[in-house]
Amino acid sequence: MKTSPKFLWCLLTILIAETIWSFCFAYDMQVWWTEMASVFFFIAFFGLTYKKFQFSRLSYFVIFAFCVLQIIGACYTFERVPFDKVTQFFGFERNHYDRLAHFTIGISGLLISEFTWRKKIIPSFKWAAVAGIIFIMALANFWELVEWIYAEVDGGSAGLAFLGSQGDIWDAQKDMLMDTLGALVGCALFCFNFYKAKRN
Repeated sequence: MKTSPKFLWCLLTILIAETIWSFCFAYDMQVWWTEMASVFFFIAFFGLTYKKFQFSRLSYFVIFAFCVLQIIGACYTFERVPFDKVTQFFGFERNHYDRLAHFTIGISGLLISEFTWRKKIIPSFKWAAVAGIIFIMALANFWELVEWIYAEVDGGSAGLAFLGSQGDIWDAQKDMLMDTLGALVGCALFCFNFYKAKRN
């Protein structure tokens, strides 16, 4: 399974252009650097591992989609992203843009399933699919702890912006739910690709 370098360069070019825009118009530079850390990590990680292991085009696109959302969130801070039309249409009381980002990163459980299956780390296709869900649930728990610790250490507006709870006492639980729902979608995509490849 090979993913064209041209496809990846196209995605990277879009991310670089968006990052420049985000940096130039960032609402809070401290929040920007904090939120962008995950984007820089993903770009470096997948760039360095491309020659050793190539994920499917769909997997790379999922990470790309998350990075696009993350860069926008870094620019405005997640609670200030212009998401009013969606908020008003559904009658939400808060900006749920951050929930969309959590759902998208949840779909990336697909990459874990793909990697563990193709590397034969988990020989069972079904358990490889489940592994993606378990990984995302664990990552979601870890990330909520990171947000909490950062907010406590910072103790200021940047910490609150990074936490992004917007006054919702169940914010952490709802974020983890969105991560898990995304992971279920990632699992379904992995299963679909598996059976599609099997038929071919």
